[in-house]
Amino acid sequence: MKNNSTFKSAISNLEFPESEKIYGKSIHDPVLGLITKDHPSFCDTDCIGVQELNVYRQKYISNYLSAEMGALSDLEKNVIASLKEDKSIVSIVEDEEETRNLGQRIADQVADFGGSWTFIISFLAFIVVWIGSNVYILVNKGFDPYPFILLNLILSCIAALQAPVIMMSQNRQEEKDRNRAKKDYMINLKSELEIRMIHDKIDHLIMHQQQELIEIQKVQIEMMNDILNQIKK
Repeated sequence: MKNNSTFKSAISNLEFPESEKIYGKSIHDPVLGLITKDHPSFCDTDCIGVQELNVYRQKYISNYLSAEMGALSDLEKNVIASLKEDKSIVSIVEDEEETRNLGQRIADQVADFGGSWTFIISFLAFIVVWIGSNVYILVNKGFDPYPFILLNLILSCIAALQAPVIMMSQNRQEEKDRNRAKKDYMINLKSELEIRMIHDKIDHLIMHQQQELIEIQKVQIEMMNDILNQIKK
């Protein structure tokens, strides 16, 4: 004998076969939350039909997928905005202006010129012209005859002045290296902190998604069981 008895749904007042009765206490929590959101008076002792329950199950799955797609879209927007703003620490440390006083600028220029082929060739040409003009043109009766005492004095003065200037330039280079090392440290530190934050976010997302996927799988299993029960009947 088939059971032709029916019941009224608590949310729509429609009649359904008794075999499709589902009590509120047997409904999964996420789906039950959607039902109570639309029908606040619905409680654990109320009943609905399988068809109505499947509608809310599909709604729950659709809401989850839409939320995930929206989260991905927001993430893409945030990444694009950060690229446009370019707030990276690399650009900040590279844009810092270097302050140098007059002595430091002179020391850098002298060191750059003294360590170039231009200085070497110019200095050799100067010595050749000096010696040639005194020996051949003025026949050792000019302003600095052989053994070129004035030239030796000039060379000694240049060497005496060039040594401290080179040391000043080396000190400047060491200061630049220290500043560069500080910038590298800042960039590496920020990278390490960002990596840690990314790991924490990934762990949080994995745990959150695993819980959500488990909930969806439970809902899908319930739907499959209901379908199998209807087929058997």
